[in-house]
Amino acid sequence: MQSIDHSTYEALRKGAQVLEADGSGDKVLRLADGRMLKLFRRKRLLSSALFFPYAQRFANNTKALQQRGILCPNVIAVYRIPSIQRDGVYYAPLAGETVRQLQASPEETETLRSQLGAFIAQLHEKGVYFRSLHFGNVVQTPENQLGLIDIADLRCQRRALSDSKRLRNFAHLLRYKQDRQWLLGDDAGKTFLEGYRQALPSKRQAALIERLRLLLN
Repeated sequence: MQSIDHSTYEALRKGAQVLEADGSGDKVLRLADGRMLKLFRRKRLLSSALFFPYAQRFANNTKALQQRGILCPNVIAVYRIPSIQRDGVYYAPLAGETVRQLQASPEETETLRSQLGAFIAQLHEKGVYFRSLHFGNVVQTPENQLGLIDIADLRCQRRALSDSKRLRNFAHLLRYKQDRQWLLGDDAGKTFLEGYRQALPSKRQAALIERLRLLLN
């Protein structure tokens, strides 16, 4: 992590578009060069973020995902910015549209549901547990591949996720009503589950899929 002074920060953000902010200040900036600066603040004086900053977690998670062949943003630098009491991650965004944006286009809905099921199975088989998994954090690229964004709240392990972790992850995925309706409405849960099933090793399929079907219903 590189510490930068206020003049360097101001030069970096010159001409930036604020994409996200709250009462404490800017959170996500689209910079003049088209890249992104995501800012993190410590909400408590004593927290794990003091020793393991969220900006560094974001950067570490991109490396872990890239090692697993999963598309994600490309981190350029991680900054500590004392003048605004923030840490920042400077990165090239993952091009494409989120699944939530694509929900408005019904033409490829069935294909997208199946693709999403297969993608989540891939994450689980590669040991990726993403607590913030929702349709606003999954991007379909112009090459018609899926990837992840906003990945500070993500953990990777060496082995595939256990069934219990998978079920918890699906509970996160379905916590937004509009996402659940899109995924499961009009019997669409079958399409999604079939995409997930086909991406699993055969020995895991039957029992796990039945537990997922019960959760989705």
